[in-house]
Amino acid sequence: MDKLYANNYTDFEDTKLVNLSIDGDKKALQTLIIRHQLFVYNVALKMMGNIQDAEDLTQEVFIKIITALSKFKGDSKFTTWLYRITVNHFINSKKQSSKLRFVSFDNYFNAIDAVASSDLNEQEEEELKDTIEEIRINCTTGMLLCLSKDQRMIYILGEMFEVGHTTGGEILGITPGNFRVKLMRARKELYNWMNKRCGLVNINNPCKCSKKTRGYINEGKVDPDNLNFNNRYKSKIGELSKSKAVLFTNTVEELNKKVFQDHPAQIPVQTSKIINDILNNDLIKSILDL
Repeated sequence: MDKLYANNYTDFEDTKLVNLSIDGDKKALQTLIIRHQLFVYNVALKMMGNIQDAEDLTQEVFIKIITALSKFKGDSKFTTWLYRITVNHFINSKKQSSKLRFVSFDNYFNAIDAVASSDLNEQEEEELKDTIEEIRINCTTGMLLCLSKDQRMIYILGEMFEVGHTTGGEILGITPGNFRVKLMRARKELYNWMNKRCGLVNINNPCKCSKKTRGYINEGKVDPDNLNFNNRYKSKIGELSKSKAVLFTNTVEELNKKVFQDHPAQIPVQTSKIINDILNNDLIKSILDL
């Protein structure tokens, strides 16, 4: 799959794969999963901030979608139907990432401030550049977790993946105007905190990813030899979004947006296992006669 947001896929192809899957075509079902797995997994990853939880949720949501395939009547685009089920499942999930112990932006940034800071020289910055990027991705993902689940989902859809207000409203069951207002509020809350505390968007803030690198390594919060977020990807989220990445950052809002669109569009660690477990699920095999 070369796009995150499947607005680029023809609904005809999806509908064809759905019908073949319902008739028991295992290859068609596998293709359908692969077409949409990248979007589902990356939404889950940004919602949870945890790879294991994101993979579990991805498998859960595809099992839910596949067992309900016969209920898809074509009244809306298949992608809208799929994403609505995905979003509802993620919002209603009881899974709790360990990062969710940070109940407020203030607590979260205070915890970051408590990590020891130290300057790196040019050679160290070059040697640790992948680790610095890991910290940047991990840290900003944690900022998303300070938003409520509803705010987080709207921000991920509308700002990171650039799902339009009309489609976003259809997915969440609200009006396009309401989606736009909610996105504006989530964006404002996130950006206000980042502008006050994060060096990525305000160079006057003392918190810099490179300065925190040694502290995170020493505390065992990041392992340069085992990166979780800065790996397993071919493109960044912004490069796969509907209108491509933000190329120019003339405003603070554009700079903030680019920080999150620069996150990798990651491939699940256990992609093959997730697909195989779905295809071999007893309930799915019985319903689709695979």
